[in-house]
Amino acid sequence: MTLKYITFSISICLISWIVGMIVNAALRKTEFYGKLSNISLIKSRKLNKFIGLGAFKWIVKNTFFRFFNPKLQLQSKATTEELIELKQKMTIAEISHFIGFIFVMIFAMIKIIRAEYLFSLWIILVNILMNLYPSLLQQENKGRIDRFLKILSKKEAKRIA
Repeated sequence: MTLKYITFSISICLISWIVGMIVNAALRKTEFYGKLSNISLIKSRKLNKFIGLGAFKWIVKNTFFRFFNPKLQLQSKATTEELIELKQKMTIAEISHFIGFIFVMIFAMIKIIRAEYLFSLWIILVNILMNLYPSLLQQENKGRIDRFLKILSKKEAKRIA
C-alpha cells in the first residue's frame, strides 16, 4: 500500500510541474504576477538552514537534479544583465513550483477529508520535497542575486563618480 502512495505522490507532483508552468504562463500577463513574484515565504537565513534547505541545495547541485533546469545556471562570470535575466528565470521556476505545491495540496486535502491520513502524509512529504523546497531555494538564490546586484551597483556608482 505504501508503494502505491509514494508512486501516486511522485506522479501527481510531476504533473503539478506542468500545471505550474501552464498557470504561470497565464499569470505572467497579469498585474498580480508582479505581486506574486516579490513574495518571500521565509526571509530568515537561519530558518532556511534549520529546515534543511542547505542540504536540499547540496542535493540539487550534486545529483542528477542539476540537469532538470540548466537555464538556471551561470557558466562564467556573470554581467549585471545576465544576473537580472537569471533572476527572472528563477522567478518563473519559483512561482511554477509554488503553483504546483498548491495544486498537489488540493489532493492532500481531499485525502484528509476522506480520512486517508497516511496517503495524505505521503502526498504532503513528496510535495514538500518536489515543490516547496525548490520554490524556497529559488527565493534564497534570488536574494543572493539581489545582494550581489546591490554590490555591483555600488561599485558602478563609485567608478562613475
